[in-house]
Amino acid sequence: MTARTRSLLVALAGALSALLPALALSGFTVDDALITARYAHHLARGLGYRFNAAGPVTDGVTPLGWAFVLAPFAAGGPLAALAAAKALGVVAWTLAAGVLALAIDRASARPMRFAALALVPASAPLGAWSAAGMETGVVAALGALAVALPALGAALAGAACAGAAAALRPELLPFALVVALSAQAAPRRDAAGGAPPLFLGSAWPRALGALALAGLPFVAVAVMRLAIFGRAAPLAALAKAPDAALGARYALACFLLTGPVALIAPAAWRALPAWSRGLLAAVAVHFLAVAAAGGDWMPLSRLVVPALPAVVLAAAHVASVADARATALRLALALAGQLFVMVRVGPTAARVGSDRLRVVEELRGALAGAEVVAALDIGWLGAATGATLVDLAGVTDPAIAALPGGHTTKRIPGALLDARRVDALVLLLADGEAPASPWTASRFARGVEQRVARLPGAGDAFAPVAVSGVPHLRYVVLRRSAGGAGAGEAPP
Repeated sequence: MTARTRSLLVALAGALSALLPALALSGFTVDDALITARYAHHLARGLGYRFNAAGPVTDGVTPLGWAFVLAPFAAGGPLAALAAAKALGVVAWTLAAGVLALAIDRASARPMRFAALALVPASAPLGAWSAAGMETGVVAALGALAVALPALGAALAGAACAGAAAALRPELLPFALVVALSAQAAPRRDAAGGAPPLFLGSAWPRALGALALAGLPFVAVAVMRLAIFGRAAPLAALAKAPDAALGARYALACFLLTGPVALIAPAAWRALPAWSRGLLAAVAVHFLAVAAAGGDWMPLSRLVVPALPAVVLAAAHVASVADARATALRLALALAGQLFVMVRVGPTAARVGSDRLRVVEELRGALAGAEVVAALDIGWLGAATGATLVDLAGVTDPAIAALPGGHTTKRIPGALLDARRVDALVLLLADGEAPASPWTASRFARGVEQRVARLPGAGDAFAPVAVSGVPHLRYVVLRRSAGGAGAGEAPP
């Protein structure tokens, strides 16, 4: 077998290990994916970068620029943009996984190194999020290239990929900088055929160049946001204030269930070269950054997904120097955590997209004629109606984002619904809850929905007209009653 044929087979194995779980979980998505899709649709229509067609330009998409990538596919509506985003994520991650497999092949000559590749098909987070319609699949691909390309002799190209990932996901900046710097110690071919020591002679300019490639895209995006929106951080950072305790629990759960358990080998760390230790440091730094960011409310460990390719490659390096039996035990523990998630969450995750589409179709008619709709989950609503949407989470609305409370517990003032001329509400019932009579006595899923339902006069101002039939997505559509008192006002 020629070296070229062998490389093609290795890359194919890596690509298939990523593609198969992505296809199995291709039905997964989240509401926020359709928020970006609505921005993309309005760009495609020539209406500008805005969530509401007649509303202001707002910073409602954390990965600035992602909506522009989807805009060429969004003329048919938000659902068309979502389909394009899902395809882009799967293709990008599949191709990058092929490159990652080539980097694993370069880790050493020990066959045990390939055992680490089993972490890819066992990962529900990697499979689901590559197909979710968010930017996560593309960012995971960039994260894979950031660590794989240095192993293949292209350290600066890897730094550029790390920088692009950090530009799209701000919490990746520490990871990107550590990867870019440590990659300068990765083996590479120079004129003499060797690898010069890190930070000696001409290595300094390369290290500085790598840091610039990894850090400047993040800075450029922050400056652009400051110039356009008046703040350097994404609006989501204001709408979803970090919670340190939640972040620590989130990071710990992700560590136990997404594969990093395979890296717990202190005795082997001492035998690793500098580049391999840099991979371990990058993974550790990213988990700390995720904890500091307050974690995430979305399922399947979204915020750590871009660092999971680094976990896989680092596990291959650890397997190359550690005792084979200890390596097998660590990988078995890591795979056990991953397979627990795959079996426990995977089937439910694969149904999310079809359930959302069912809700869209069921409630489209009940929303017909509404001009201003207030809700917490505005993504699917943007696919169901062209009405102006009032975002009760504040993710796309700076005024609501600045209100006290978390993004599901915003303290909506009583006068807001009337001030925004809201003529329809969409509220999610708590699990197992049926609509009560009066509807204001119903138990709703999130704090802000409970607050809206308890506003003085809400029961007279709005009346229920429809309830979705999906058991765990029981949305109630309420339309403003003719002649009723305004919400936030006492009835006469």
